Amino acid sequence: MFRYTASTAVREVSLWLIAILYILPFFFVISMALKDDAEVFGTSPFALPETPSLSSFQNVLTATGNSDVLAGLTNSIIMTGGSVLCLILLGSLAGYVISRSASPRWSRSTYYLFLVGIILPPQLATVPLYIGATTLGLTGSAWGMIVLYTGMMLPLATFLYAGFFRGLGTEYEEAALIDGASRSQIFFRVVLPLMSPATGTVAILGGLIIWNDFFTALVFLGGSEVQTLPVAMYYYVGSLVSQWNQIFAIVIISMVPILALYMFAQKKFIQGFAGGLKG
Repeated sequence: MFRYTASTAVREVSLWLIAILYILPFFFVISMALKDDAEVFGTSPFALPETPSLSSFQNVLTATGNSDVLAGLTNSIIMTGGSVLCLILLGSLAGYVISRSASPRWSRSTYYLFLVGIILPPQLATVPLYIGATTLGLTGSAWGMIVLYTGMMLPLATFLYAGFFRGLGTEYEEAALIDGASRSQIFFRVVLPLMSPATGTVAILGGLIIWNDFFTALVFLGGSEVQTLPVAMYYYVGSLVSQWNQIFAIVIISMVPILALYMFAQKKFIQGFAGGLKG
């Protein structure tokens, strides 16, 4: 029988204090973004806005040129979404082949090769990668960035999928094979749906890394009209001096899509980590 003791109260209060510490920065950012210029400098940073205003968001979303936040937001959604879909498709296929290979030696060697691809930072290959991307016409376009991001993040996706596939029994696959299903049908209709926790993990991790990437977008999209949100934020914030309400407004705009993705896939994400730890 549960008893509410003094130690329970201490733990509960401690958790509430920790939660407040985590929420406080979000409260500060939202409060500042809803203030006008006069309130930003005339009131306490932690004070609620006396007359909440969306003028900061309007200024941010109507910027043009290299600081076009709305275009950057659209480009980031396209590039992140396209890259994540490619990672799920190619990473799951590669992980399935590696984990179900008839040659244990080849499977182990390939698995470690993808692991090396995770350990080595992609910045080491920036120059040859840029030369190759320029030759193939992949620079300065959204589709080119999707190809680049997919290649850069594919080792991580394959590594995660292969680990989950190894912990998945083959009973369902064998039953489907006896029923006359082809290999592609077995994978897409039987195996991949069972890997939804791994898919959620790949989607959130890959999406978060690609969404927040600044260096790759700055190098491979420099001088083009296609800019991602982090690059647009860089130019926009660089043009401001101390307009903190607009700076925090653009921070909120950049957080909303990735928070929406996490809220949508958080259950699978948590299941994915739990399954990985169990394995």
